[in-house]
Amino acid sequence: MDIEQIRSYCLNKKGVTEDFPFDEHTLVFKVLGKMYALISLSKWEAGEAAINLKADPDYALELRETYSSIRPGYHMSKKHWNTLYLHEGELQAELVKALIDHSYEMVVKGMTKKMQAELKQL
Repeated sequence: MDIEQIRSYCLNKKGVTEDFPFDEHTLVFKVLGKMYALISLSKWEAGEAAINLKADPDYALELRETYSSIRPGYHMSKKHWNTLYLHEGELQAELVKALIDHSYEMVVKGMTKKMQAELKQL
């Protein structure tokens, strides 16, 4: 997947916005203000395509054991975040989409009931 495909996929989810809260190089996707995906644009431009995604801690470990291009989250909580190194070519588009979905669902699951209800209304 290229960066525009990932961006489009992330933005097509309910309640999602994108911004640059940290610097002009880190694109962050949020659902109702809560981060669920981060992309370093400077790394993409350097040919090192990667995305940080949230994951259930046990599933995060399982993914790291299964795929050499999924590692503990770069500059993130290693327990809850993975970095997918897409430039290594190991990960298929369907898996990347499934992991984006999982990250989104994990963030929504952690929201208050009020926020979850607000999201359903969108």
